[in-house]
Amino acid sequence: MFCDIIAGRVPAHIVWSDDEVVAFLDARPVFKGHVLVAPRNHVETLADLPAESVGPFFLRVQRLSAVMPAALGCQGTFVAENNVVSQSVPHLHVHVVPRTKGDGLRGFFWPRQRYASDEEAARYADLLRAALDQPG
Repeated sequence: MFCDIIAGRVPAHIVWSDDEVVAFLDARPVFKGHVLVAPRNHVETLADLPAESVGPFFLRVQRLSAVMPAALGCQGTFVAENNVVSQSVPHLHVHVVPRTKGDGLRGFFWPRQRYASDEEAARYADLLRAALDQPG
């Protein structure tokens, strides 16, 4: 579906388009002005995005987030990206959502948990460190 928007085969309210990304209004916004930023080249998840494209992609996300308050009169933005779980369209995209204090959005959309102990937290940290120590 996003490939069709990027190719111009499906209409969308485009707010930014260049060689790297197409940014367009979400058809079902959390708040009016909610934008999706998608890479022009099809990749499904952030892990699939080539390393040389990460910087250019997120520079566009950063720019959109920076201009949104002045453009829309909001106080800030919520920037989010899902990989596979809760990713309704299998094409990498980042949500840039205008935010204003008291807008009713309550932080994250999932319940928080606690580690049973510092030892349990340390085990999770060890697992992630070990994975990060492996070649990319």
